[in-house]
Formats: sequence, C-alpha cells, structure tokens
Amino acid sequence: MAQNTEFKALSPEEKRVIIDKGTEAPFSGDLLKEKREGTFVCRQCGTPLFYSADKFESGCGWPSFDDAIPGRVLELPDADGRRTEILCANCRGHLGHVFRGERFTPKNTRHCVNSISMDFLPGSVERNATAVFAGGCFWGVEYYLQQIEGVASVVSGYTGGRTKNPGYAEVSRGNSGHYEAVEVRYDPDKVNYETLAKTFFEIHDPTQANGQGPDIGKQYRSAVFYHNEEEKSVAEKLIADLKAKGYRVVTRILPLDIFYPAEDYHQDYYFRKGTLPYCHGYVKRF
Repeated sequence: MAQNTEFKALSPEEKRVIIDKGTEAPFSGDLLKEKREGTFVCRQCGTPLFYSADKFESGCGWPSFDDAIPGRVLELPDADGRRTEILCANCRGHLGHVFRGERFTPKNTRHCVNSISMDFLPGSVERNATAVFAGGCFWGVEYYLQQIEGVASVVSGYTGGRTKNPGYAEVSRGNSGHYEAVEVRYDPDKVNYETLAKTFFEIHDPTQANGQGPDIGKQYRSAVFYHNEEEKSVAEKLIADLKAKGYRVVTRILPLDIFYPAEDYHQDYYFRKGTLPYCHGYVKRF
C-alpha cells in the first residue's frame, strides 16, 4: 500500500480520539446508523479501512465491522493490558478496539470503531464476486459454504421462481416456483468459482430429485444459477465429471434472474443456533 503522508488538520475532539486515543460517547457517532453502500476511510489520512458490506449492528454503541480491508488496520496490545487496539496502518491514528469470540457473525470478529475516526465515501464497491447455489434447505448449504477461506458472506434467499418479493410461507407452499438458495460473496483472489462449485456438489446429494434429505418439495431441488457463460461451463464440466464417476446427477443449471434475500431469522441459522445441519454433510466426490 502506498503511504499517504498528507494528513488533514483535526478538530480538538478529533485529536482527542485519533491522536490521544480517546473514545467518543456510545450511540453519539454520526456513522453508527450509516447503512449505504460505500467505504469507510481514515478521517486523518483518507486511507480506506472498512467496506460497508462488513458493517453489522452489534448494539454496542459504536460502528462495528467483522472484517477490515487487508493491510489497512493495525492491531497492537492496548495500554490497559487487556484489549487489542486498532489503528490506521498508514497514519497510526487511533480507531478503536477489536474483539473476537463474541459470535455476532460467522467471522466471530468485531472491530469497534469510533465514528469520529472515520469518514464515509458512498458508492458502489466492486470487491467481491457472487455465486448462487440451491441444494435443499438453505440453512445447511449456507453453513458449509461459510467455512471456505475467501468467502466473505453467504446469504440465504429465494430465486428461480415467478413470485416477486417472495416470503418463506409462499416458497414453502411450493407453488411460487422459487428454490431455497444461497448467494455467496467471495474474493476471487482467495478462492475461485470452481472451488465453490465443487464444494457445493460435495455438501449435498446432487442425485436426489425433488428434495434434499428429509426435506421434500420443489423448493428444495438442486440447481446452479449462473451469472455468465464461464460459470455455466464450470458447472457443466463438474456435472460431466460426476456422471463419469457413476453419479446420476439431477442438478439443474439455470441462468440467474433475481435473488431475493430471505427473512433475517433465516440468516446464519446454524451459527446462531450453535448446532450442525441435519440434512447436509461433506462427502468427497472429486
């Protein structure tokens, strides 16, 4: 990362927090409720620190992020001997503290940051690619794909049907045409689409028609929803490989239309519940 040596002049309150390592009052920061897409940058030097996609509501009173932009946030033992301080890696401005093991999100990390240490730049952030798979109950597919290094998040939802803005009740009745599916956000520099697709075929039974495990119904069918011809070709190749090994694959390959995120209570289901999927498991097939 190129070093930015042009630092902006700070107000007395900004200096108290950023330079003197103070803390703003909880629930007082102007970025606490910021929900637009964009990038959070260091207020002193402008270095990008966090993406909006990694921000979550922790209830602690300060903006919380479960990930930081690689190489942009420095962690050091805090002067109190108990916590870990986080600083801008470029200007060493104080940001806040990082905590792990609280189980707020699957990444199990909370960067607790003072609003006054950051500025927000709204706008589209092209960081991750997405992939969409359906393989039975989305809880289990979500759980296993979340474990892959390079996966930023997995969202449970609905796609492939004709009903606009469907809800769980509609999809469960089986007449909406939608599949229970997941949208995987991933970093192409850390994991490729083929690895995700292979894992998908190994965490559910691609030979079971009209359901998955004990979950029977059209909404539980197996499918790969592709964004482009490259993803389509990868899926076709993997299915051909499986058929060559004797698997009677019934997984459909379909163009992606609209992906509708499911209700909040479906997200990170097994992570929040602290149990394992009942109808999914890993079986090596490649």
